[in-house]
Amino acid sequence: MTLLSIEGLTKRFGGLTAVDRLDMEVSEGTIHALIGPNGSGKTTTFNMISSMLKPSSGRISFDGRNLTNKSPDAVATFGISRTFQQISLFRTMTVLQTTMVGAHLRKKTGLTGILLRTRRFRQQEIEIRQKALESLEVVGLAKMGDRMATELPYGQQRLIEVARALAVGPRLLLLDEPVAGMNPMEIEFMRQLVLKIRSRGVTILLVEHNMDLVMDISDKVTVISSGRKIAEGLPREVRSAPVVVENYLGRGIKVA
Repeated sequence: MTLLSIEGLTKRFGGLTAVDRLDMEVSEGTIHALIGPNGSGKTTTFNMISSMLKPSSGRISFDGRNLTNKSPDAVATFGISRTFQQISLFRTMTVLQTTMVGAHLRKKTGLTGILLRTRRFRQQEIEIRQKALESLEVVGLAKMGDRMATELPYGQQRLIEVARALAVGPRLLLLDEPVAGMNPMEIEFMRQLVLKIRSRGVTILLVEHNMDLVMDISDKVTVISSGRKIAEGLPREVRSAPVVVENYLGRGIKVA
């Protein structure tokens, strides 16, 4: 079943077209990779799916519902969360507190409840804490909850980002270059983690430049160049497509 449907998605910045009439369908329960050279429009596409950017034209549907003009909060409420290329952590927050930020996105408490600390507010805080702890358990950081988030090594900071996104309780998780800057051991851990998350019923849309990882774990791959889709299919089909080799893999990116 199609979970995410993108039809004619276009984003223009003045005279520059960053994404050009992109069509793509992400099936529920799969790992779907979106790849392409730097500047091809991958992160812009992620920003439109998560409603951080509004499309110039086109439609984004999630489980049959139109998300095109929804707010980022509404998108999170529907069950879409994401990580970012650049790690963004709060210097004054612990690992647990940082992860709880994700869970807060799907809880709605009015100002009165917060100020008066009503029973509903207190119950939600318990639920949010529990969800954050469960997410940290998934990424292997359950024992790090009391540490300051920015004090952890780079690889573990990447995992905090994933835990925070999982705390939203997503049906669709957008991973934007999750292994960027990681060493081989950390990449292998992330590979296993992504497969683990998929096994828990979460659909994953992945942007990544590590082609060995992409070809190993993806069920389907969409390739874009200069904002346009140039190929799509199974990893083995995409890897050998002449247009992909010429426009992307031929730019010095190796696939074993």
